Amino acid sequence: MKTRLVKADAPGVVEEAAAALDRGEVVAFPTDTVYGVAAGHGHIEALFKAKGRPRDRRIPVLLSDASHLEASAIVTPAARALAERFWPGPLTIVLVAPRRGTLAFRVPANDLARRLIAASGGGLPVTSANLSGRPDATTAAEVLEQLDGRIALVIDGGRTPGGVASTVVDCTGPEPRILREGAVSAKEIERAIRGAAA
Repeated sequence: MKTRLVKADAPGVVEEAAAALDRGEVVAFPTDTVYGVAAGHGHIEALFKAKGRPRDRRIPVLLSDASHLEASAIVTPAARALAERFWPGPLTIVLVAPRRGTLAFRVPANDLARRLIAASGGGLPVTSANLSGRPDATTAAEVLEQLDGRIALVIDGGRTPGGVASTVVDCTGPEPRILREGAVSAKEIERAIRGAAA
C-alpha cells in the first residue's frame, strides 16, 4: 500500500480523511505539537501495527472540544478546571473511563485536527506519527520517512511547532499528580487547580 499525501487546504480533505478512518485505515495529520496518527473507532489494532507500538501502551484520545469529555470519562473538579483553563492546548488529562480503565484525553489547538476529530464523532485514538521509539515527526515528509506504506493517508499541514510535549496530569485520584511536565508548567497547573478550589 502506498501512502497518499494530501495538502491540508485541498478541497474535501477532512471528509476524505474521515472516510478513510471509517474504513479502518490509519491517517496522519498535524496537531499543535507534532504530527499525530489516528485510527477510527474499532480499528485501534491497525494503529499499533502501523507504529510497531507495544500493546501494553495505551493510546490517548484526542477530542474535538472539551464538551466531549463528560461523555467519555468520570470528570473530577480538578480535571474540569484544567480543561477550562488549558484546552485547546498542550495539556493531557488522565481520567477513569467507564469500562475502559484509565485513559488520557487532550483537545489539540489545531483547527484541522479538531475538524477531523469532530467529523469522526468527536473523539479519536491518536498518538505520535512515528515508528515506536523513533523521533517525533514535525513535517509530512518526516511522517512518510517512517510510516510510508504502513498508513493510508498523510495530511500535509506544513511544519508543526514541535519541541515541547504536552504536560500530563493524572486526575484519577483525590489529588492531581503531574506525570510529565511539558509545555504547561507545574506552577500553572497548581494555580489553575487552586483557583478552582477557591
